Amino acid sequence: MPRQGLPTGSTGTTTPPGAARAPTRPGTPPPTRLYAVNPPSSASSAAARASVVVMASGTGSLLEALLARADEPQSPFAVTAIVVDRDCRAGEIAAERGIPLVVCKLRDHADRDAWDTALRDHVAALAPDWVVTAGFMKILGDRFLGRFAGRIVNSHPALLPAFPGAHGVADALAYGVKLTGTTVHLVDSGVDTGPVLAQTAVPVEVDDTEESLHERIKSVERVLLADVVTDLVTRGVVIDGRKAYIP
Repeated sequence: MPRQGLPTGSTGTTTPPGAARAPTRPGTPPPTRLYAVNPPSSASSAAARASVVVMASGTGSLLEALLARADEPQSPFAVTAIVVDRDCRAGEIAAERGIPLVVCKLRDHADRDAWDTALRDHVAALAPDWVVTAGFMKILGDRFLGRFAGRIVNSHPALLPAFPGAHGVADALAYGVKLTGTTVHLVDSGVDTGPVLAQTAVPVEVDDTEESLHERIKSVERVLLADVVTDLVTRGVVIDGRKAYIP
């Protein structure tokens, strides 16, 4: 479960007058609400948009979907930097697009704690409004999570909480489910355990292979992730224990 409260240094605003609030149960604290950094009517210049840092480890297909959405004239966010933990296609995309690139490899640090601290410091220096892990194949540590609590978003190719981890597509296929899909969720200290923001189902066909199923999942995953990021930067998120929703 994400750590509660607006992180130190966050650019979130205070509650707008007349804003709707999530219902609370007697005797329970009110839900945490993280507000959008820009109103929906913000100018479309990069300087006026929400800053999104994308972290990736592979081919960058989700990164490209976010870049395509950011390129739209009225997009409320800009991808201001790309972070990779290895040599990969995502890093090449950054170079091709002229986007600042941070390379932070685990092997270049004394241990995982040192890597997590360096990763936190690199990303903090970029001052993002949101961090998106789009195929980033490392578990984030407590230092990173504490710095960006409630503002890290991940996309996973399965309907969580079923089939978490690196082999979600293969595991769903092996289990014989008839429906799988994709989940966009907030990131906490577990493996794909953070509160769910949105999901889209994908039917499993009788003759599916892992590759064919994954391709169909990715086709909806790209759209869902871009939609959720767009909504988050314009409307914020309400976190109420295990539940999270975009108002």
